[in-house]
Amino acid sequence: MKRLHIHLTVADLAESIRFYSTLFATAPSTTQNDYAKWILDDPRVNFAISTRGGKPRVNHLGLQVETADELSEMHARLQNLHGSVTPEIGTSCCYANSDKYWTNDPQDIAWETFHTLNSIPVFSTAATEGDRCCVPSALQHRDDDAPCCEPAQSTSGGCC
Repeated sequence: MKRLHIHLTVADLAESIRFYSTLFATAPSTTQNDYAKWILDDPRVNFAISTRGGKPRVNHLGLQVETADELSEMHARLQNLHGSVTPEIGTSCCYANSDKYWTNDPQDIAWETFHTLNSIPVFSTAATEGDRCCVPSALQHRDDDAPCCEPAQSTSGGCC
């Protein structure tokens, strides 16, 4: 069974936790100093918020699967789209170890398909991650006023 995953970047974590806890009528299942997550059964969604990733916005959307076989099926679906698919096998992000496949939809919104293997006590174990959000840098949508995660790649002098 799959679960819809939504990750929002928020400006004020405590205020957002209060808002979404009231909206969902339950406290987060995971809370950190920069992150909170609700695993809900009604609606069936993995809803996460964090102060990472720049200005408040939709950070990424995704589908969480329960088994490695379901993840393989999702990977095959993504490959059939003939777009770029970025694998992250055994990655550590958002206080969890997971196997993931990423792609962008036609609107340039990052989509994550993932199978969570276990929880970890840190946002990420990668030394290069810093405060960047979970979306692989090659797939991140960059707005002119969004903070850069890496050196600018554009010739306009703006962010990436």
